[in-house]
Amino acid sequence: MSYSVGQVAGFAGVTVRTLHHYDEIGLLAPGERSHAGHRRYSDDDLNRLQQILFYRELGFPLDEVAALLDDPDTDPRDHLRRQHELLTARIHKLQEMAAAVETAMEAKKMGINLTPEEKFEVFGDHDPERYAEEVEQRWGDTDAYKESQRKAASYTKEDWKRINDEMNAVHDRVGALLARGVPADSEEAMDAAEAHRECITANNYQCSHELHTCLGEMYVADERFTAYYEAIRPGLAVYMRDAILANAARNGWVPSDS
Repeated sequence: MSYSVGQVAGFAGVTVRTLHHYDEIGLLAPGERSHAGHRRYSDDDLNRLQQILFYRELGFPLDEVAALLDDPDTDPRDHLRRQHELLTARIHKLQEMAAAVETAMEAKKMGINLTPEEKFEVFGDHDPERYAEEVEQRWGDTDAYKESQRKAASYTKEDWKRINDEMNAVHDRVGALLARGVPADSEEAMDAAEAHRECITANNYQCSHELHTCLGEMYVADERFTAYYEAIRPGLAVYMRDAILANAARNGWVPSDS
């Protein structure tokens, strides 16, 4: 079976122009031509295109991709193993970056004022100031932001460690429910969501059920939050959102457009 350039572009999520360019530079020449001279791609061609796109996603220039793929001494399985290692490293790095965003946003929102040494001791190797401007632009005028800063002014380094441990325990609790296949609208999941809300209220700012649902939606809508929760357990961002919504509904909250 062979495929047209339009079909392949659709499969791979690239433009027809990109495929034409790959053909012109000899990176991906279709194995067949129709009677009318149109490009036709075989399964082997699709395999090569997949390899190309993996390397491109990893930042390799096209000439280096061509050299790698055309090396006669390299087994195709070696490419897959190498790409898997590189992609795994990329995923790990992105997860670390997402966690950095989470802690940076929370740090600014809660008014953390630590020495540089304490910042890295509490938050690992994430810099809480990196996204400070974005956080202040988004939440600087809210009552929650102001309340969190008032509370934060009295917290010690030990307090921040305790708060982080409490929230991590809640995340682990929700992740364990997801792993067990417990529905997000179950009593257990809603109770865990309530514990999450109460943790925020006790340590940061008054988190109403309505505000809590906004946070839940952000965990899914903002890819940085999503990546943070997915790093804890795949599917956790959506599960958290759904459990939060179910818990809010259990407590009488209804969407404003209902």
